[in-house]
Amino acid sequence: MMTELEYFEHAITLEKYMAQMESNQEKTYTIYEKFELPDDAEFIDKLKQQRVNILAITEDWCGDAMMVNPILRKLAEAGDLEVRCVYRDDNPELMERYLTNGGKSIPKYIFLSGSGEVMGSWGPRSPKVQQMVDEKKTKLPEKENPQYELHWKTIVGEISDRFTSDPDLWQDTYEDIRKSLQEIL
Repeated sequence: MMTELEYFEHAITLEKYMAQMESNQEKTYTIYEKFELPDDAEFIDKLKQQRVNILAITEDWCGDAMMVNPILRKLAEAGDLEVRCVYRDDNPELMERYLTNGGKSIPKYIFLSGSGEVMGSWGPRSPKVQQMVDEKKTKLPEKENPQYELHWKTIVGEISDRFTSDPDLWQDTYEDIRKSLQEIL
């Protein structure tokens, strides 16, 4: 059984992951280009001093990852953090360690010390984003309804549109990741 540090050492950089995406690449880069990291010099300085490494469990087909990974990349660039990515579906053993309510929800970020100790994790969504998704899902008919699939695809499209265009969701996501990192600094 591999440790989180071993996964990190064998993983690809977030930059390489984004460059080789097969799904959602354009939307991911759009968010990356539009998201502006808040002026947060004190926090950024703490990140630089602590040298946290981040192991990301992700997939490029995932809408949540499409929104969150570019936000994390901006934070990592500012704080001199190294982020490396593994694909969820290729690493079931690792994913089993970081389930969300029993599910394999991603992205999942595992915060590692310089020596590879797991210090914490974050993901897949901030509470505000989760609330928005939950509210959208309340509009769905019962799964047995023949129209369920059509409604589900519509809801997923609406969520994806918000993920790619709503700076408030980006800011809330940043704040929630920041909060989780702040707890380990």
